[in-house]
Amino acid sequence: MSTTNTVLKIHPKDNVIVALRDLEKGTKVVLNSEEYTLSDTISAKHKFATQAFKKGDAIYMYGVLVGRAKKDIAQGGLISTTNLEHDTETYAANNEKNKIEWEQPDVSKFITKTFNGYHRADGKVGTENNWLIIPLVFCQNRNVEVLKHALLEKLGFSKEQHLKLDVDALIADYKSGASTEAILNKDILKSSQHKEKNSLFPNVDGIHFLTHEGGCGGATSDSVALCHLLAGYINNPNVAGATILSLGCQHAQASILQDALNKMSPEHKKPIYVLEQQHIASEEVLLAEAVKKTFVGLIEANKNERKPAPLSKLVIGLECGGSDGFSGISANPTLGYVSDLIVALGGASVLSEFPELNGVEQEMINRCTKVENAKKFSKIMSTYNAKADALGAGFYANPSPGNIKDGLITDAIKSAGAAKKGGSSPVEDVLDYTEQVTKPGLNLLCTPGNDVESTTGLAGSGCNIILFTTGLGTPTGNPITPVVKVSTNTKLYNKMPDIIDFNAGTIIEGTTSIEEAGEQLLDFVIEVASGKLTKAKQLRQDDFIPWKRGMSL
Repeated sequence: MSTTNTVLKIHPKDNVIVALRDLEKGTKVVLNSEEYTLSDTISAKHKFATQAFKKGDAIYMYGVLVGRAKKDIAQGGLISTTNLEHDTETYAANNEKNKIEWEQPDVSKFITKTFNGYHRADGKVGTENNWLIIPLVFCQNRNVEVLKHALLEKLGFSKEQHLKLDVDALIADYKSGASTEAILNKDILKSSQHKEKNSLFPNVDGIHFLTHEGGCGGATSDSVALCHLLAGYINNPNVAGATILSLGCQHAQASILQDALNKMSPEHKKPIYVLEQQHIASEEVLLAEAVKKTFVGLIEANKNERKPAPLSKLVIGLECGGSDGFSGISANPTLGYVSDLIVALGGASVLSEFPELNGVEQEMINRCTKVENAKKFSKIMSTYNAKADALGAGFYANPSPGNIKDGLITDAIKSAGAAKKGGSSPVEDVLDYTEQVTKPGLNLLCTPGNDVESTTGLAGSGCNIILFTTGLGTPTGNPITPVVKVSTNTKLYNKMPDIIDFNAGTIIEGTTSIEEAGEQLLDFVIEVASGKLTKAKQLRQDDFIPWKRGMSL
């Protein structure tokens, strides 16, 4: 990686250079004794050509093919959607085991460190201690909402609200005849202190309600996948137990969920209460029973207290959303270094978002320690892309307007940077959606690139912490797993302090190395794993969207 204060060449093979700040047309840039005169204005995060390209020429970034010129491009010219189209190398898994040489990072600073977590009967350790209330089908959502209103305030959990809006003040002004202008100028923000501990159940971090729109209708396979996802949530070490509401006749049967959970963890010993409305006298009785059983479950959950655990008990999800042209340079490599540290310490990390590994498939295949995992990854990728392509939007269509505006102009560019979250360690396992993390080391998990669908999948496969990079800003969180938001640039960190936890923008500024930022981030992760609240948790950003395996990138 070659850099000055103004530009960056990521890999020696690259024939494009990244601008680290806005550069005017005509600016002369010197890098590695080579001088380039910009033939266009290049905004920060965007790229310019190191040579003159002819139509059809291959363009490389991160050392991999990321596209081809759609027309001639002058040396020093801006690379954009008008002159670059998506293209990637072909990939294949062979029948021979890969020879993998990996240089582990120095973990001497962390080898004796621990976090304070909740120890489960199956040997896993949670970073939170949550109770779940789950509908098996969408027609139980109303009953879940009734339970939510009945339980949260009375049990003291609603006091966790970070911000209150003083609507009463608006009502009073309206009744007194205030003008619309006065109402619009009214300050109705009333900040309240977050209550760190619930007075009734101090060892319970929260009650969470996983409402959704599935469970019946549509493809039966989606209902079965939903049951496996919900079983994964119950199996997650951050969960103490669950109350499950079922209608009775839906595709998502309680027996499917229970079978899935028993296969995931036969010795889980978590209290699970299933209430089926069609077998109960009335809705009122159903709700009363749900409240009583949940209360008893909370009493049991509260008996578990935080105790020290080695860092090998961390299962860290690796996610990005609202990405920009700095994502693959600052925040994503920082996560990659954290991933390598965790793997070296005996823990697990999980790289998801398979549409955002498009173009680096061969690298992932070459890092697989087992032939069967390489073949499984190759098959999942090709099948997923083919299905999406048949529905009118293959992996090439993944970048969002925000991605493109901030420099990620093809899916291959986005993917090559996104893959940096996975560090450099060998791939120990490849998991399809809802499959559980059972092996230490780097795992690949098939999820879509959609932020919430992917974080939902990561938690459902067992992650007890999720690290989430963003260059544009997103409030995404998860009901049961803390989501640590990492900004790619300092401007975002300063602009959105209410949603960003950690700043990797110092790497762009040259004041911090990737390794230094990674160690600082791991220290922060240890605090979160021990109970420190992330910004998403403070905001109660409990996002939960099950993936229907249709066209979702």
